[in-house]
Amino acid sequence: MLTLENVSVNYGAIEALTGISMHVEKGEVVTLIGANGAGKTTTFRMLCGLLPASGGTLRVGGMDLRRARASARQRIGYVAQKFSLYSQLTVIENLEFFASAYNLRADRRDRQISWALEQFGLTAFASLPSGQLPGGYKQRLAMAAALVHEPDTLFLDEPTSGADPLARREFWRRIVALAEQGVTVIVTTHFMEEAEYCDRIAIMDAGGVLAQGTPAEIRRRARQPGGEPSMEDAFIAIVEDAREAVHGANGAAA
Repeated sequence: MLTLENVSVNYGAIEALTGISMHVEKGEVVTLIGANGAGKTTTFRMLCGLLPASGGTLRVGGMDLRRARASARQRIGYVAQKFSLYSQLTVIENLEFFASAYNLRADRRDRQISWALEQFGLTAFASLPSGQLPGGYKQRLAMAAALVHEPDTLFLDEPTSGADPLARREFWRRIVALAEQGVTVIVTTHFMEEAEYCDRIAIMDAGGVLAQGTPAEIRRRARQPGGEPSMEDAFIAIVEDAREAVHGANGAAA
């Protein structure tokens, strides 16, 4: 469903992403983890067709995202880190707007909106301005709007930021259910324990991917005598090793 081969993104003379390669299968849940500034949001914007790649091969659902961004976006759903829907529009008006934006015809549009309201427990709030929704329900509406056109791939940028533990658990149950239905999910998170819910993990730093693998494979990269490392231990060890290698190479060059 998603293929990146040696993809880069440049802002003028600044290389924001450097030679990223990744392959994601249909129905997989993959998380990108990294410190602020690691390149996660840039990667998301590029994968959603909002930011052009400067080089490399990039395909979503078999479509070349560098050549057919508009067509590829029809197969993508995206939930931003901050609530980005129209606060003055009601819940159902937001869903109608996004359904229209994805060119859903009347019968399918009505069917999908009814599905979204029921699936995300929003029926009772259908006539309420979305800006007045409780925090957890804003996230539900954002998910509903991203899924109303039945995308093949769903991108979620820090979706559980600010959510309480119960809301986070409910969110991940929904993600697992979507993946079981064949939706490919790419998610960023700062919660290391959430990475354990995913099929694979990609650790990013300084615009590159340092390590990829299953949660168990990532933890093995940081295994030390005396016990099994946590995901946080593994993340810190992989990033620190990479930074020390860069520092050593720069020192040798100088």
